Amino acid sequence: MSDELKTHLCEIAMNLNEKGLNHGATGNVSVRSENGFYITPSGLVNKDLHPDVIVELDFDGNKLNQKNNFNPSSEWLFHKDLLKTNSAINAIVHTHSPYATAMSLTQTKLDSFHYMIAVAGGHDIRFAKYAMFGTQELSNNILEAMKDRKACIIANHGVVCTGTDLNEASDIAEEIEHLCQIYILANQVSKPNLLSREDMNEVINRFHNYSRWRKK
Repeated sequence: MSDELKTHLCEIAMNLNEKGLNHGATGNVSVRSENGFYITPSGLVNKDLHPDVIVELDFDGNKLNQKNNFNPSSEWLFHKDLLKTNSAINAIVHTHSPYATAMSLTQTKLDSFHYMIAVAGGHDIRFAKYAMFGTQELSNNILEAMKDRKACIIANHGVVCTGTDLNEASDIAEEIEHLCQIYILANQVSKPNLLSREDMNEVINRFHNYSRWRKK
């Protein structure tokens, strides 16, 4: 099972590049394992990923397979903290996708301009405050922005998405990139109209009964 999970993790990471959500060695992906979590390695181009380079860590940040010569992604801290603090999360996808990253530079919270905002688990998509990548400060900021949410945008950085499995986390990352593209295009015409809180509550309730976007 562990080999299958690592293989699927590699496939998801490479697919993010193929869809243009990441490029080169940007971004990172993790999935819960029996003893902790698997995560993509640091500094390796995503197209070159294979199961043998995937790193396994426990929830104290210890490397479990010392024969693996690769280091975990430099962003392993927020993966560890999200998985450790929320048992409903089994997978995490972090991207530097173009439109969402462009939005991250504005630090403008994405309000309810489109009903699919609810894929992030609430009425808006929050921004995590900027901090240096790989730091506990950044992890803390992400955890704060992710309260009752499945995703957030990191200021001046990119996107973090979670899911019950790798497919859900990847799907949410793709949807948020599309939403950011729509938002940027709409703002070239006029300021987007926002759906009411009541409208969004209805969407969230519908999603609760729709397995793909079920609220945790």
